[in-house]
Amino acid sequence: MCWNRLICDKRLGLEHYTDNNNGGIRSDFQRDYDRLVFSSPFRRLQNKTQVFPLPGSIFVHNRLTHSLEVSSVGKSLAREVSTRLREKYSDEVWVDKLYDIDEIVSAACLAHDLGNPPFGHSGEKAISSFFSEGEGAALEQLLSAEEWKDLIHFEGNANSFRQLVHQFAGRRPGGFAMTYSMLASIVKYPYSSAHANEKGKFGFFTSEKSIFEHIANELGIIKRGEDQYVRHPLVYLVEAADDICYQVMDLEDAHKLKIVNTRETLELMLGFFKSERKERIQEVMNNVADKNEKVGYLRSCIIGTLVKECAEVFVAHEDEILSGTFSGCLIDHISDHTKNAYQACSDLAYDKIYRASSVVEIDLGGNQIIAFLMKKLIDAVRFPEKNYSQLLLSKVPQQYEVHAPTLFGKIQAVLDHMSAMTDVYALDLYRKLNGMSLPAV
Repeated sequence: MCWNRLICDKRLGLEHYTDNNNGGIRSDFQRDYDRLVFSSPFRRLQNKTQVFPLPGSIFVHNRLTHSLEVSSVGKSLAREVSTRLREKYSDEVWVDKLYDIDEIVSAACLAHDLGNPPFGHSGEKAISSFFSEGEGAALEQLLSAEEWKDLIHFEGNANSFRQLVHQFAGRRPGGFAMTYSMLASIVKYPYSSAHANEKGKFGFFTSEKSIFEHIANELGIIKRGEDQYVRHPLVYLVEAADDICYQVMDLEDAHKLKIVNTRETLELMLGFFKSERKERIQEVMNNVADKNEKVGYLRSCIIGTLVKECAEVFVAHEDEILSGTFSGCLIDHISDHTKNAYQACSDLAYDKIYRASSVVEIDLGGNQIIAFLMKKLIDAVRFPEKNYSQLLLSKVPQQYEVHAPTLFGKIQAVLDHMSAMTDVYALDLYRKLNGMSLPAV
């Protein structure tokens, strides 16, 4: 693959439109970022769980703050990479295109969780489980094999791509009309659900397969086989920024919530640094009394270290990344010392954070709510002539095609509506449909 093709400001749905003013002083990739910031799907992320329940007196991360932080880290990481690549390709006529890398990555990071349903990662599992082992299993015989795999492996990453490119009812062609490079940079798993691994990961639904293929072919992304491509190189930077943020910030949130004590938190975080650097960091911390400030300072030091090392890995393995032969993610290839410290945080997160009582309660409650709403909404789109169905469908926003000509299209309209819900909205709707909450009662 070649950077000259991989960096492309052509917009989906607006391929034949030319803006002679070129958007003023903003680049097309900056315009991608701005469109996302001002969009309704992005704003709704503020009421979607990241890991811990939405905040009471202690503020922890939600999907919105997580996405903003990932975007910030991604921009720093991409800028490190861009600077080094511009030196390497200084004689190429297209070298100035490399200046756009940080803006593409920043926008892609902002959008990477746009398609995630309410109640954190358990929301994805609740939707797929509804079809694989819940009441939705009865629909298998009514759908094609491809469509069924899309449902039983429902994936937030694939849904983010759909949210950005699908032409919802009453909307313009091309969805958000984002640039090709930005769209390709969010597809972490560039293959269809037919090739989903044991974790059920894939990058685009059957309904968006032709759109992804068009973008991939335009950018010169290598095709591996039927419905399979290699990653756009910038996906590795988006993924690394996400990995860095959730691992470090989940630990910081767990400390604030007293799930992990201060001593253990500081020990884990100091483990990222070798003796000389660790001594300097401890000197600074000795002048800080607030334990949360100490953790915050260590968090910033860790992010800086991981950004530097991931950028070095990307540049060192650029040829493999461009040829589609690079294995794993950037974090897998950082120095042993840093990787061991990262793994120690990951192990603790699995043992203590993701199994914390409040997190499990969100999983259990979210699963119940999503399964109930899925059943009611799918029954409504399948049998719209019923009185209850008509009442329920009148509450669904018109952009979702509940009267689509195919059953799969109807189910996708339900999934579009479900994934757009915030935690608060889903809970409120669940209560109302169960008669537990009524206006003015």
